[in-house]
Amino acid sequence: MKDAKARLIDMFFTEEAILFGRFVLTSGRESDYYINVKKLSTNPMALRIIARLMAERAKALGIEFDRVAGPELGAVPIATALSLETEKPLVIVRKKPKGHGTGSQIEGEVKPGEKIFLVEDVTTTGGSVLRAAEVLEKAGAEIVAISVVVDREEGAGGRIGERYRFIPLVTVSELFARRGSAGVEE
Repeated sequence: MKDAKARLIDMFFTEEAILFGRFVLTSGRESDYYINVKKLSTNPMALRIIARLMAERAKALGIEFDRVAGPELGAVPIATALSLETEKPLVIVRKKPKGHGTGSQIEGEVKPGEKIFLVEDVTTTGGSVLRAAEVLEKAGAEIVAISVVVDREEGAGGRIGERYRFIPLVTVSELFARRGSAGVEE
């Protein structure tokens, strides 16, 4: 698993998935760097590594679940890959209920009492993934863990950890430690 994690960290740099400049994040915060996990989650090799790492971490921690879920948009390919890796059904949580048809905010089936492994691409404050967890819990699901590809270490871990098991694959500290050791410049 260590080799896969090291390969994933390297891919953030080789695939130019970390950008430097001035960015406004989903949380509304400003940052001088942007972590574009979507750049990795659209790369089949990186997506496979992400799914395997998440599946291996869940297994190593003894986390059992019935379904994999992810909020739209960034988590959808990750949740899909993890669903394929674990052979567990997929659930997608919309940001808002559909404005047509059933008006559902959940795509895929969620039965009361089912255990959900919720995934996200990047967390800053954790707001987006916590809103998705709330939607799933209102449908009767139990969130057994929340796993993210990258934790920006700006409060999400604490907020999520108050209610759920929080499993980041990579932290910003780990990414920047690799950047510094490789002599990568901005």
